[in-house]
Amino acid sequence: MLSRLMSVLFLLGSGTSAVAVADIARPSVDSDWQQGAVLRGQLAKGEKLYFLEREVPVSEDGHFVLGLGRDFPETARLKVVDETGQSVVFTYPVKQRKYNIQKVEGVPARTVNPDPKDLQRIRRESAQTAAARKVISERQDFRQSFQWPLLGRISGVYGSQRYYNGEPRRPHFGVDVARPTGTPVAAPVDGIVRLAHKDMFYSGGTLILDHGQGLSSTFLHLSKVLVEEGQEVKQGELIAEVGATGRATGPHLDWRMNWFDQRVDPQLLVPPMSEAESQAKTAGQ
Repeated sequence: MLSRLMSVLFLLGSGTSAVAVADIARPSVDSDWQQGAVLRGQLAKGEKLYFLEREVPVSEDGHFVLGLGRDFPETARLKVVDETGQSVVFTYPVKQRKYNIQKVEGVPARTVNPDPKDLQRIRRESAQTAAARKVISERQDFRQSFQWPLLGRISGVYGSQRYYNGEPRRPHFGVDVARPTGTPVAAPVDGIVRLAHKDMFYSGGTLILDHGQGLSSTFLHLSKVLVEEGQEVKQGELIAEVGATGRATGPHLDWRMNWFDQRVDPQLLVPPMSEAESQAKTAGQ
């Protein structure tokens, strides 16, 4: 009895809420808690997880994935519920990041200030992409080690505040890799195609891959989409070609990732580009 009481007091003293529970372990994850992070972890059998006021998908063997958006606050809270219905809320400090300012000139004026007809199209296409990212599948492709979809010069990074033709717009939520039109794009891990669109207003040729439990990759400004909706793909399989379609000033791949509506940073899941290029040279690619 005394040891159980001490355990509860410890949980309370460490910033964790407890309701007569000492047997629920603090969930551990494979990455640092920081803005833009993708966090993968595992619960004990039968436990449920709640985050951002939603129940988090959890596999039968307890695996889960979470995402922290660009402007995630300083504290994250995970609620774990065991098979008896008892729960503990664990808190985690979230590292706050500083983001760059990026000025992009020469963008077609129509894509900076769309006319009313364009706005109708934009709303329709936004609904399509949102629906693709809301899918909850039991896939666990997110457990694989991610690789770059292509190698090249990084021309834009996650989180930067964008100015188009001198006008402030939404932050950039992906990583840009500059390569010539037609350069092959490969799947970073396994997945299933949830959206394949040849020409969206802002993003041009657009492809969304579902990696399971709400985690998805989006590839923008493509000149060609080589796969179809519902098609399963394997890591390294060619899925598209680089282009300059949509709101773009030159050929590049814009690779974005989401955990549902949380926009996360793909670069936190892959090795530095210089390291990936060195490995490719060593392998003779």
